[in-house]
Amino acid sequence: MKPLNLFYAEPDPDRWIKFDRYPRRLIRRILRGKQRPGGVMMVALNLMKGLDKLGIPYRFNDYKYINKHPEEIAGIIGKPQLLFDKEWINPVILGAGIFSHPSDHPNLLTTHPNVKRILVPGDWMADMFKPFYGDMVTAWPTGIDTDKWQPLAGTKSIDFLIYDKVRWEHEQYQDGLVESIKEILNQHKLSHQTIRYGQYTYTDLKKNLSQSKAAIFLCEHETQGLAYQQILATNTPILAWEHGGYWQDPHYYPHKVKFQPVSAVPYWDKRCGLKFKGTLDFEKQLLQFVKLRDGFEPRKYIMENLTLRLCAQKYLDIYQQVQAELNG
Repeated sequence: MKPLNLFYAEPDPDRWIKFDRYPRRLIRRILRGKQRPGGVMMVALNLMKGLDKLGIPYRFNDYKYINKHPEEIAGIIGKPQLLFDKEWINPVILGAGIFSHPSDHPNLLTTHPNVKRILVPGDWMADMFKPFYGDMVTAWPTGIDTDKWQPLAGTKSIDFLIYDKVRWEHEQYQDGLVESIKEILNQHKLSHQTIRYGQYTYTDLKKNLSQSKAAIFLCEHETQGLAYQQILATNTPILAWEHGGYWQDPHYYPHKVKFQPVSAVPYWDKRCGLKFKGTLDFEKQLLQFVKLRDGFEPRKYIMENLTLRLCAQKYLDIYQQVQAELNG
């Protein structure tokens, strides 16, 4: 088959004068070292790793080729400035690195009629986008590198790793949720350690997981949730805060968008662990979780649903569906 055409770039606009992005990029590299891939970049990297495992050829950011072949599909993985900053003639599969809400671009399919699929990371986000874009929207998750994230050797002397990814109103939740959870754990003589989103390296996370029997995952909602899925891939079961309710992004809620329900663990089944709604039912779910802890099989769930190979195959299926439609 012909190679897939894939495109990804981080936003890096000029800030003060024309072309100043280039020296700023060099200075950032010198001061901060090599950039750590963010969530959307991982979508692109893991897709390419999965395609490598399948033996599927692809071109990456080959603008010279795509400009000469306007009939071929361009897979714009992210971020969406790639779509808006270039006049694409090619049919486009956009995502899963996409803007937060369709209200940002309600006329997308009018202004960019060559967009043939809009990929979002999970089902609840697809439900949020479909009223605007209809059947163009498809849920597609990126794969988890299960070679990198494997069961970890170590003395598991700590009962729980608390993964704190509370993003908004953190001070309020620190007292009302996080500290309450720690108090209950202490009352039951369950040891714990905490890792805060954005303040650790992968080495830190692996070290903490190697010491921990289970994890408690705290996040208002996730579009996919790479971090908790990496935890599951190490065969570490999770007690997850499933707050539910409305999408909480303060740029939109409640003045602009009210959408529900959302999920903190959108990819999940009973092998992964248990969920709790809040502090009122945490203790009950905790005691049930501790009883069942050794019977959970979270890695099996990941291996059956979210490997690099499986997710790359799903992307390839979407690509081929669009190609079949174009051939008509």
